[in-house]
Amino acid sequence: MSAPSLYGHFDFKLSIVDAMFGQAWAEFDAIAAALEPDLPQDPRAALLAVATTWLDAMAADPERNALMNQRPIPGFTPSAESYAFAVKTIERLHRLLDRFGITDPDAADLWTGILAGLASQQNANDPGGERWRRLVPRAVDMFLSEVGPDTTRRKETP
Repeated sequence: MSAPSLYGHFDFKLSIVDAMFGQAWAEFDAIAAALEPDLPQDPRAALLAVATTWLDAMAADPERNALMNQRPIPGFTPSAESYAFAVKTIERLHRLLDRFGITDPDAADLWTGILAGLASQQNANDPGGERWRRLVPRAVDMFLSEVGPDTTRRKETP
């Protein structure tokens, strides 16, 4: 598509980025939605499937991962319409955590931080490899040991 044709659909360059952001999150949410009915009842097995699906999607397209999770375009802030797809995905995560009795209010942030870190390291240091992907089971175990339903939250130290 030539630039003049493209700008017939979008007002500004950042509008294109916004559409790509929304599309990326909508597509990932569709993947997550399709995965949801078949998730195991066991929290570890279910979270392992979710984490592996996430990491595989982010490693398959590092540029899309950066757009979705790192804000690499100066001046870009997603529109409410595009951001709604990311919010829908996070809401899906909250429902999953609730399903397993994970009530720690910081659990979703911790989860996304762990997975974003693994995806970032995989893409930066071993693209197409397994170096960080093979750590997913350990990351899930660490997460569950910290916020799992049978876990007593440690007191914060000053």
